[in-house]
Amino acid sequence: MAETFSDLGRIEAIDQLYRLSAYNPVSGLSYTSAKGGKIVTASRMFLEGIDFNLVYFPLKHLGYKCVVGTVGELYATLAHPKLLNVVLGISAKLDFPQIKELWLGITVAAKEHGFEAVNLDLQPSNNGLFLSMSATGETSLLTDKRRMAAKSKDLICVSGSLGAAFLGLQVMERGAKQFQESGEQPDMTQYRMLVGSYLRPELDASVVERLEDVVIYPSYGYFVTRGLSDALKRLSRDSGLGAKVYADKIPFEGNSFQLGKELDMDPVSAAMNGGDDNRLLFVVPILHLEKFRREFQTFDIIGHLAQPEAGTVLVTPEGVEFPVKAQGWPDNEE
Repeated sequence: MAETFSDLGRIEAIDQLYRLSAYNPVSGLSYTSAKGGKIVTASRMFLEGIDFNLVYFPLKHLGYKCVVGTVGELYATLAHPKLLNVVLGISAKLDFPQIKELWLGITVAAKEHGFEAVNLDLQPSNNGLFLSMSATGETSLLTDKRRMAAKSKDLICVSGSLGAAFLGLQVMERGAKQFQESGEQPDMTQYRMLVGSYLRPELDASVVERLEDVVIYPSYGYFVTRGLSDALKRLSRDSGLGAKVYADKIPFEGNSFQLGKELDMDPVSAAMNGGDDNRLLFVVPILHLEKFRREFQTFDIIGHLAQPEAGTVLVTPEGVEFPVKAQGWPDNEE
């Protein structure tokens, strides 16, 4: 009987496909430039009906979010954005003024994040709107030389609240359902921060430059888009070390727990597995603890690396350790 994707999971499926080739999996594509820095590329595809719903997603916000959702992969590798290639697959239901709104959001974000050039191509689509983004950046000459090897007790830090985007999506879905049933526009004012986290995520465009200025070079960096659990799994796999994250250190938007009660949904679970947060996770050497706290006050320290035998765990306020599980990873993966 043929194996299905649900049997394998995303990570195992990717690994098996790589084993059929002469290539090895990498986190982003890169090569060394003539100046000694690395050229890094990051690509993402955004599909209508899977990654966004045009019923409630403003096109300008969508364009902006897709750029942020791609450039974050460059920042995770400490690369400065240089070039952005955009392909839009356009269905017949969208007219040119709507595409202009989408393009405006893309170019606003591209300018904000310092892209020197943006290339655009348009393609017809029979299955709704899709956006293909490919970003190219470059690391500084000293980045790899100054990065220290990761060690147990090094700090795991994130650039902002987690789970907010997933909860914001639930608010939008609930509002769309209410509108279909009653014809009345629901009031979502009290959850505007959660909704904003989903519709228009913010990412500090100066983060790489600031790290370089204060001479802090994270040993590992990840862009959190599939939940914190997935990022922690990748960190443990790549570093060969364990990781401990503390539930009471995870940052949340103010109304997360109130909404969680309404939806019968645990905000911690949303942070671990909800996805779409568009946050940066860095591993910072513990010797830089005080300097990092002083210079990067918008980041939260949520845990630390540990010896391999500790595994990858979430620690409750009571001190109970639960093995981290992530969608797409085998249950026994450590």
